[in-house]
Amino acid sequence: MTPQATSEATSAATSIATAATCLTDWLNSRLSPAQSDWLQAKLQLVCDNREPRDLAITFGLIPRKLPRLDLQLDDTELQAADAARAGWSPQHWTIDEAARTLLLLVRYGADAAGLGECVKQLCRTADLSESIALYNGTAVFPMSDTLSQQIGEGLRSNMRVIFEAIAHRNPCPRDHFDQHRWNHMILKALFTESTLHPILGLDERANAELALILCDYAAERRAAGRRISYELWRCVGPFAEGAALEALATAVTSDDQAEHQAAVLALSLSGGPDQPIDPKAERIIAPYTETLAQVATGTLTWDALHS
Repeated sequence: MTPQATSEATSAATSIATAATCLTDWLNSRLSPAQSDWLQAKLQLVCDNREPRDLAITFGLIPRKLPRLDLQLDDTELQAADAARAGWSPQHWTIDEAARTLLLLVRYGADAAGLGECVKQLCRTADLSESIALYNGTAVFPMSDTLSQQIGEGLRSNMRVIFEAIAHRNPCPRDHFDQHRWNHMILKALFTESTLHPILGLDERANAELALILCDYAAERRAAGRRISYELWRCVGPFAEGAALEALATAVTSDDQAEHQAAVLALSLSGGPDQPIDPKAERIIAPYTETLAQVATGTLTWDALHS
C-alpha cells in the first residue's frame, strides 16, 4: 500500500470511529438506562459472536426495544457530525435509525467489503423503515463496490423516501458518485418532484453535461405546459452559454415568480464566484432592475428562494 493509500485508509478509519462515537453519545443521552443496557449488550454480542444471524435479529429488534422518536440534535451535536464526516447532517434521523447505523459501524468498522455485503443482504428482506436506515447509513459507511451497487438499487426505487435517504443531506453522493450517476440522481430528483437544495455538493458537482440535460428537460416540460422546478437553473447558471444561455433567457420571462428569480440569480452568478457577470448574461437580465436589486442587496439568494 502506498503512503497516500495508507493515509487515506487511516483517515477513513478515524472518520468511521468518530461517527460511531457521535452515535453512541447521542443515543446514551436519549435512552433510558434499561434501553442503553439492552443496546450495549447487543452491540457486544454481534462483536463477540460475529454471526450474521445475531446482527440481523438485532437489526430487526431495535425499533421494538428503542424509541422511534426524532434525534433532535442540537447545534453542538450537528457540528460534531460534520466534524466526523464533512456534510453529515443527521437532524432528520430517528433514534432507532441511529442505533441501526451504530450496530453496523461497531460490527464492521472500516471493513468496507464486509459492511457492503451486510447491507446488501439486509436490503433483500428490509421493510421500508429498515431500508431508510440502511441508506441513511451510507452517509458514514465506508464505500465498496458492493455498497455502490446497492446504492444504485436504492436510486432506482420508486419510493421517494428511499431515494431521499441517499440524495438528501448525505455526503455519499457528493464524495463517491461518478458524473453519470450524479447527473442521473439530479434528474430523478426532478422527475419525482423531490427538492434539489438538500443535495450536498449541488454547486461543486455541477457540470456542462448536466446543464444541457436539464435544459432539454425544462424545454419538454415547458412545451407540455407543465411546471418547471426553479431549482434546476442553479445547476445551469455556471454553464450559461449557447443552448443553456437561451434556456435561461426563456426562464427569465417566466410567469412563475420563483422561476424568474432563479433564472436572474443564475445568470447574475454565471461569471463564477467573485467574477464579473458574463456580458451576454448581463444584457438578458438588465431590464429586470427590481430583481437585480434583490440580488445586489443579498435578499435574493438560493437559500432565500428555498425558505
